[in-house]
Amino acid sequence: MNQLDMVARAERLSRSESWPQAAREWQAVVDLNSVNGVFWDRLAEARFSTGDYASALAAYQRAEALGVWPVRGPDRVPITSIFPGEIWYRMACCHAMLDDTEQALAALATAVRQQLRDLDRAATDIHLASLREDPRFRDLLGIDGHSELSQVDGWRADLRTLRREIHRRVPFRDVIDDAFEDAVDNLDRAIPDLADARIVVEMWRLLRRLGDGHARINTRRAFPDWSRSVPIWFFLFDEGLFIPQADPRYESLLGAQVLAIDGRSVPQVIDALDPLLTRDNEYGPTANAPTWMRQPVFLHAVGVADDPGGLTLTVRLADGGVHDITVAAEPAPEPHPWPTWCSPTSLRLTDGAHAPAYLRDVDNRYWFEHLPAANLVYFQFNSIGDKPDEPLSAFYEQMFAAIDEHDASALVIDLRWNGGGNTFLVEPLVHHIIRRDRINRHGGLFVITGRNTFSAAQNTTTFLDRHTQAVFVGEPTGSSPNFVGETVPFRLPYSGIEVNVSDLYWQTSWPNDRRAAIAPDIYAPPTFAAYRAGRDPAMDAILALKLSLFDERR
Repeated sequence: MNQLDMVARAERLSRSESWPQAAREWQAVVDLNSVNGVFWDRLAEARFSTGDYASALAAYQRAEALGVWPVRGPDRVPITSIFPGEIWYRMACCHAMLDDTEQALAALATAVRQQLRDLDRAATDIHLASLREDPRFRDLLGIDGHSELSQVDGWRADLRTLRREIHRRVPFRDVIDDAFEDAVDNLDRAIPDLADARIVVEMWRLLRRLGDGHARINTRRAFPDWSRSVPIWFFLFDEGLFIPQADPRYESLLGAQVLAIDGRSVPQVIDALDPLLTRDNEYGPTANAPTWMRQPVFLHAVGVADDPGGLTLTVRLADGGVHDITVAAEPAPEPHPWPTWCSPTSLRLTDGAHAPAYLRDVDNRYWFEHLPAANLVYFQFNSIGDKPDEPLSAFYEQMFAAIDEHDASALVIDLRWNGGGNTFLVEPLVHHIIRRDRINRHGGLFVITGRNTFSAAQNTTTFLDRHTQAVFVGEPTGSSPNFVGETVPFRLPYSGIEVNVSDLYWQTSWPNDRRAAIAPDIYAPPTFAAYRAGRDPAMDAILALKLSLFDERR
């Protein structure tokens, strides 16, 4: 039996949780190949699961020294040991089960320093039960009697947790300076004089300093009333802030331009929000600000709304008349990362039956159509995650089969609403493209990007920028080619607010690529005039370029 077959057999035993047999097989694997860290990690897992903690510890130590990454091949297995601090956490469990308290606490401290993602699980992990009453263990995890604290002391405990997590997660970035520490200290002193919503707003200001577009605070569970929003949606077009979507009760406001909110001009409102709007670059807030502007609680907390329960909008209607309209806030669903202009419970200015392709089906993760007149395939890619009934891998096969069947001369990938997902699901897309010279050429591949192109969608854009001959059209992306980003939320112990701070650096481009965004080759921003006319400036530009290239080749 060759080494690859041995690994496959050992893996099958681990998957079936046949741990004694798996331990024997993984031991045979490392006897032949002792330089691959993932094999030692799998051996350690099997030994740990049989209760052989001393042998598991030795294997984990070897895995930590070598480093761990999933085995290459068609059956690549997800391995949690790739995440920071994870192996040290497992070593702490081994030491604790061997009654070595000092070594267990030392290993756990190393895991915490190395950005162990889930601290909460240590408080309930049976393998660490012997440590729970040790004050050093409770101090490492920040365990206090938070439910018994006063409001002021509780918020201060939350601020300590926030500070600790920021320090743990961003040591590789030069963003925690004296000014940051002073800002935390100033907030700590100010807490007794601040309302709850204002404290959260000040925490947003701290996150804003991190240069992390994924950094955010979710108050929906802890303070559900704060998520109440006006049932009107805003979008920043080139011409200003408009209302493309509204609840049927406010149908008269469709297409209106918003001039002011509670007497403050739109630029004034955006300026007040800007210190809270976390971002990777200066294009991201163009997407995020309109969502914030629907939430009176936060506008009131930053001093640009008079009433946390509603807003008075000064609008210019389609007939040119200027009116003040008071709109009450209501319970709102979790917001989408893109404008939900196709919501069945609301009206939008462009009727769905006549909407251009980019607005037709934004709630669908991915879909494509062949446009015979231009002989191209339009692919709208709104979210990077598998559908339950059609994984992305199968979708790619179907789409490229259609490209081949129609002998399509071009592929358009529309990423303008794509807020991210799983970057690893994009690799087959890039492979399909680079195998097809007919598509991977100037004029054969177009990528539409915009302010909402973010996270894994930014990585997708960067892959296409590096590895293909794509022409980019639209707006700059909402992130940069290399960026900090990950969704690994934690909960503040007193308030229960959920906070996210990234702990990974995605260097998808070259190390010295300092672009703030991937800029389009053809700038075609969304304009209200085009939106109202049912046109797509990006697709108009692509079709015009294809026509000119065709004329040149003739």
